[in-house]
Amino acid sequence: MGHAQGPSGAAIPLLIACALSIEHLALRSGRAGGAPGPVSVVRTGMGPRAAEAAVGRALGRERTADAAVIASGFCAGLAPGMHPGDLVVAEETRDAAGASLCTGSGVLVDALARAVPGRTVHTGPLTGSDHVVRGSERAELRATGAIAVDMESAATLRTALREGPRPVAAVRVVVDAPEHELVRIGTVRGGISAFRVLRAVLPAFYEWHRSLLLPRR
Repeated sequence: MGHAQGPSGAAIPLLIACALSIEHLALRSGRAGGAPGPVSVVRTGMGPRAAEAAVGRALGRERTADAAVIASGFCAGLAPGMHPGDLVVAEETRDAAGASLCTGSGVLVDALARAVPGRTVHTGPLTGSDHVVRGSERAELRATGAIAVDMESAATLRTALREGPRPVAAVRVVVDAPEHELVRIGTVRGGISAFRVLRAVLPAFYEWHRSLLLPRR
């Protein structure tokens, strides 16, 4: 497969967006060689508005204007049987403003199986919320067909596509699940597990990045 290419034929940048400082730490500390082009990890801050503003600013810069975009970080799993440290690869992200189709989800699933062997990878719709989801609301979101929820992915991808056509994806690590809610004692262990998984995903992101051919403008 060819490298992701921009209008000049050069490898396009990769922009990885996350919300929290701990997510940013995991993604920055997990970086290694092998990226086919420039890579930026941007911390947006929490919530859809913060994500929209930060991603818009990042894509407004010349060096990242044509970047492929991955929304990453932690999420809450919605499906029974999910565990902290499981991975979610979105087929689409959705919220009240609409849905964004993801690029190359199958490539990411295969790459993650190699990068983080033994971890379960779930695929399906990733829904957005403007607040932390608890209790019965989790079941209501699951009834829509979504497999996980977070606060930034839908806004990140929607903003990225609004700024111009580009490959987009969302990969999240489950830190909170129906049988493993963060409010319970003992979930710190799950949080550490999720952090370690997030540190390990970069090679899969680079493989996805390498597999792309961005349409010329």
